[in-house]
Amino acid sequence: MRLCYSPRVPDLLAELAQHVASRLVARRDTIGVSESSTGGLVSACLLSIPGASAYFLGGGVIYTQVARRILLAVPDDAVRGIRSSSEAYALLKARTVRERLGATWGLAETGAAGPTGNRYGDAAGHTCIAVVGPVERALTVETGRADREANMWAFTRAALDLLDRCVGEAPASPAS
Repeated sequence: MRLCYSPRVPDLLAELAQHVASRLVARRDTIGVSESSTGGLVSACLLSIPGASAYFLGGGVIYTQVARRILLAVPDDAVRGIRSSSEAYALLKARTVRERLGATWGLAETGAAGPTGNRYGDAAGHTCIAVVGPVERALTVETGRADREANMWAFTRAALDLLDRCVGEAPASPAS
Protein backbone atom coordinates (compact mmCIF):
# COMPACT_ATOMS: atom_id res chain seq x y z
CA MET A 1 0.00 0.00 0.00
CA ARG A 2 1.30 3.44 -0.97
CA LEU A 3 0.77 6.32 1.43
CA CYS A 4 -0.15 9.61 -0.25
CA TYR A 5 1.62 11.78 2.26
CA SER A 6 4.78 13.76 1.76
CA PRO A 7 5.60 15.34 5.13
CA ARG A 8 7.34 18.40 3.68
CA VAL A 9 4.75 19.57 1.16
CA PRO A 10 1.78 19.67 3.54
CA ASP A 11 3.87 21.63 6.07
CA LEU A 12 4.64 24.28 3.46
CA LEU A 13 1.01 24.41 2.40
CA ALA A 14 -0.18 24.61 6.00
CA GLU A 15 1.94 27.73 6.47
CA LEU A 16 0.53 29.29 3.31
CA ALA A 17 -3.04 28.30 4.26
CA GLN A 18 -2.52 29.87 7.70
CA HIS A 19 -1.43 33.12 6.07
CA VAL A 20 -4.45 33.16 3.73
CA ALA A 21 -6.79 32.24 6.60
CA SER A 22 -5.44 35.09 8.75
CA ARG A 23 -6.05 37.55 5.93
CA LEU A 24 -9.58 36.27 5.32
CA VAL A 25 -10.45 36.45 9.03
CA ALA A 26 -8.98 39.95 9.41
CA ARG A 27 -11.07 41.13 6.45
CA ARG A 28 -14.16 39.16 7.55
CA ASP A 29 -14.19 37.60 4.10
CA THR A 30 -15.50 34.17 3.17
CA ILE A 31 -14.63 31.65 0.48
CA GLY A 32 -16.20 28.86 -1.54
CA VAL A 33 -14.08 26.34 -3.46
CA SER A 34 -14.68 24.27 -6.58
CA GLU A 35 -11.78 21.98 -7.35
CA SER A 36 -11.11 19.15 -9.74
CA SER A 37 -7.63 17.70 -10.20
CA THR A 38 -6.54 18.82 -6.72
CA GLY A 39 -9.07 16.31 -5.39
CA GLY A 40 -10.06 18.37 -2.35
CA LEU A 41 -6.55 19.35 -1.23
CA VAL A 42 -7.26 23.09 -1.48
CA SER A 43 -10.29 22.72 0.79
CA ALA A 44 -8.37 20.41 3.12
CA CYS A 45 -5.57 22.96 3.49
CA LEU A 46 -7.98 25.80 4.21
CA LEU A 47 -9.99 23.64 6.61
CA SER A 48 -6.90 22.44 8.49
CA ILE A 49 -6.61 25.86 10.12
CA PRO A 50 -8.42 26.13 13.48
CA GLY A 51 -11.32 28.56 13.18
CA ALA A 52 -11.93 27.77 9.50
CA SER A 53 -15.68 28.14 10.00
CA ALA A 54 -15.12 31.91 10.16
CA TYR A 55 -14.17 32.02 6.46
CA PHE A 56 -14.77 28.67 4.73
CA LEU A 57 -18.38 28.36 3.54
CA GLY A 58 -18.02 25.15 1.56
CA GLY A 59 -16.60 23.49 -1.47
CA GLY A 60 -16.68 20.47 -3.67
CA VAL A 61 -14.64 18.31 -5.97
CA ILE A 62 -16.35 19.02 -9.27
CA TYR A 63 -14.59 16.29 -11.21
CA THR A 64 -17.15 15.42 -13.88
CA GLN A 65 -19.84 16.99 -16.02
CA VAL A 66 -22.44 15.31 -13.80
CA ALA A 67 -20.94 17.00 -10.73
CA ARG A 68 -20.92 20.35 -12.54
CA ARG A 69 -24.56 19.95 -13.50
CA ILE A 70 -25.78 18.76 -10.10
CA LEU A 71 -23.49 20.30 -7.46
CA LEU A 72 -22.82 23.65 -9.15
CA ALA A 73 -26.12 23.67 -11.07
CA VAL A 74 -24.30 24.83 -14.21
CA PRO A 75 -26.26 23.54 -17.22
CA ASP A 76 -24.65 22.39 -20.46
CA ASP A 77 -25.85 25.55 -22.25
CA ALA A 78 -23.78 27.70 -19.89
CA VAL A 79 -20.54 25.93 -20.87
CA ARG A 80 -21.20 25.71 -24.59
CA GLY A 81 -18.11 27.06 -26.32
CA ILE A 82 -16.02 26.91 -23.12
CA ARG A 83 -13.40 24.18 -23.03
CA SER A 84 -12.86 22.35 -19.76
CA SER A 85 -9.40 22.79 -18.25
CA SER A 86 -9.29 26.38 -19.47
CA GLU A 87 -9.08 29.69 -17.64
CA ALA A 88 -12.57 30.57 -18.90
CA TYR A 89 -13.97 27.37 -17.37
CA ALA A 90 -12.13 27.97 -14.08
CA LEU A 91 -13.55 31.50 -13.96
CA LEU A 92 -17.07 30.19 -14.59
CA LYS A 93 -16.70 27.66 -11.76
CA ALA A 94 -15.21 30.27 -9.38
CA ARG A 95 -18.00 32.75 -10.12
CA THR A 96 -20.62 30.05 -9.68
CA VAL A 97 -19.37 28.68 -6.35
CA ARG A 98 -18.99 32.23 -5.02
CA GLU A 99 -22.53 33.13 -6.05
CA ARG A 100 -24.16 29.89 -4.88
CA LEU A 101 -22.54 30.13 -1.43
CA GLY A 102 -22.81 33.92 -1.09
CA ALA A 103 -19.06 34.09 -0.45
CA THR A 104 -16.73 37.05 -0.78
CA TRP A 105 -14.35 34.87 -2.81
CA GLY A 106 -14.70 31.93 -5.16
CA LEU A 107 -11.73 29.75 -6.04
CA ALA A 108 -11.79 27.09 -8.77
CA GLU A 109 -9.27 24.72 -10.26
CA THR A 110 -9.61 22.42 -13.29
CA GLY A 111 -6.92 20.33 -14.92
CA ALA A 112 -5.12 17.06 -15.56
CA ALA A 113 -3.09 15.71 -12.66
CA GLY A 114 -1.78 12.69 -14.57
CA PRO A 115 -0.23 10.33 -15.23
CA THR A 116 -1.78 11.01 -18.64
CA GLY A 117 -3.35 14.12 -20.10
CA ASN A 118 -7.04 14.80 -20.44
CA ARG A 119 -9.44 14.28 -23.32
CA TYR A 120 -9.16 17.96 -24.27
CA GLY A 121 -5.55 17.61 -25.35
CA ASP A 122 -3.85 18.97 -22.24
CA ALA A 123 -0.78 17.14 -20.97
CA ALA A 124 -0.49 15.79 -17.44
CA GLY A 125 0.56 18.62 -15.17
CA HIS A 126 -1.82 21.16 -16.73
CA THR A 127 -4.33 23.09 -14.64
CA CYS A 128 -6.20 26.37 -14.73
CA ILE A 129 -6.97 28.22 -11.53
CA ALA A 130 -9.28 31.18 -10.98
CA VAL A 131 -10.04 33.42 -8.03
CA VAL A 132 -13.08 35.66 -8.20
CA GLY A 133 -14.03 38.33 -5.69
CA PRO A 134 -12.99 41.92 -5.10
CA VAL A 135 -10.00 40.98 -7.30
CA GLU A 136 -10.35 38.55 -10.21
CA ARG A 137 -7.45 36.53 -11.62
CA ALA A 138 -6.93 33.34 -13.60
CA LEU A 139 -3.76 31.49 -14.47
CA THR A 140 -2.58 28.37 -16.22
CA VAL A 141 -0.02 26.10 -14.58
CA GLU A 142 2.10 23.58 -16.51
CA THR A 143 4.36 21.44 -14.31
CA GLY A 144 5.74 19.31 -17.14
CA ARG A 145 5.43 16.23 -14.91
CA ALA A 146 3.30 13.10 -15.14
CA ASP A 147 3.46 12.40 -11.38
CA ARG A 148 -0.17 12.62 -10.27
CA GLU A 149 0.44 13.22 -6.56
CA ALA A 150 3.21 15.77 -7.13
CA ASN A 151 0.97 17.63 -9.58
CA MET A 152 -1.95 17.66 -7.14
CA TRP A 153 0.27 19.26 -4.49
CA ALA A 154 1.76 21.71 -7.01
CA PHE A 155 -1.72 22.72 -8.20
CA THR A 156 -2.83 23.20 -4.60
CA ARG A 157 0.16 25.41 -3.87
CA ALA A 158 -0.52 27.48 -6.99
CA ALA A 159 -4.19 27.87 -6.02
CA LEU A 160 -3.36 28.99 -2.48
CA ASP A 161 -0.65 31.35 -3.80
CA LEU A 162 -3.12 32.93 -6.24
CA LEU A 163 -5.75 33.28 -3.52
CA ASP A 164 -3.20 34.85 -1.18
CA ARG A 165 -2.13 37.37 -3.84
CA CYS A 166 -5.73 38.28 -4.68
CA VAL A 167 -6.77 38.76 -1.05
CA GLY A 168 -3.62 40.82 -0.49
CA GLU A 169 -4.43 43.06 -3.49
CA ALA A 170 -8.09 43.57 -2.60
CA PRO A 171 -9.30 46.86 -1.21
CA ALA A 172 -10.48 46.77 2.40
CA SER A 173 -13.83 45.07 2.86
CA PRO A 174 -16.77 47.27 3.86
CA ALA A 175 -17.24 44.95 6.86
CA SER A 176 -13.62 45.46 8.04
